[in-house]
Parts: sequence; C-alpha cells; structure tokens
Amino acid sequence: MKYAKTEAGQQAFKARSATLTPRQRSAFILFDGKKTTDEVLRMTVGLGVVEADVQHMVAAGLLAAVLAPEAPVAVALAVAPDTQGAGLTSLQQRYARAWPIATQITAGMGLRGVRLNIAVERATGYEELRDLLPKIREAVGAEKILPLELALRE
Repeated sequence: MKYAKTEAGQQAFKARSATLTPRQRSAFILFDGKKTTDEVLRMTVGLGVVEADVQHMVAAGLLAAVLAPEAPVAVALAVAPDTQGAGLTSLQQRYARAWPIATQITAGMGLRGVRLNIAVERATGYEELRDLLPKIREAVGAEKILPLELALRE
C-alpha cells in the first residue's frame, strides 16, 4: 500500500505534535505517495519503525492511502510535439531519477537531516532540486552525493 501525507499530517509535523513519536516522524517524512509501506519500513528498520506505527499515522488521519497513481509529468511532456517540450522532458527525467536519490540521502541523515529532507520532498522540479545540491553536499560530503550529482547531470 502507498500512503501520502495529509494536510492534517503536514500541520502535525510542522507543529511537532505529540501525535507523532520521533521514530514516526522519521517514517512520516518518507511517505510521498510513491513508496510502498514495505519500502518505508525497510528504510526505517534501524529506527525501530513497525507496521503499527504506520497504522497509527493512518488512524490519526496523518497519512492517506494513494488509490490511483498520478501520471508523471515527464510522460505528459514526452508526447508534446514541440522542441521546447523535449528540453523540459529531459529536465523532468533528470528530476525523476535524482529525486529518489536525494530523498534517500537526506533521509539517511536521521534527525539532523529532517529540514533538508523536507526541502527535498517539497522540490517539485529539476531546478529546485539542483538548488538544494550545495546544502546536501555540505551535509553529507562529496563522496555520498556523487550518485545525486550524476543523476542531475545525465
């Protein structure tokens, strides 16, 4: 099952509501409507996040099930006949490749990377993600950011 953050969930997260425990907050960040529950649980296994934590967030109205996947922007742009659309498609494809990498890198920083992870989650396009690159590099170092840099360049 895939879940996405609700508006109530975003507000609870921002307000640091007691509804979310620290480990649930870390998992909450990763729910983007694209990752499955199993993927999020695997990413947070070291934090002790379990299925009951996910169910708590769903029951509290912080997460909602994603029933129909959204059509990726890159697909819509790929069918555009104009040459400007082709350039945008390339940037969207780079973004589509780089965003999961950036999310994984910043989520792996734990609580010290929460703000940066939120910024990555909110990045809606290539330019926004590219603009976060220096901050991510500073936080994790040149070696760990290499896959992200390659994804943004290709």
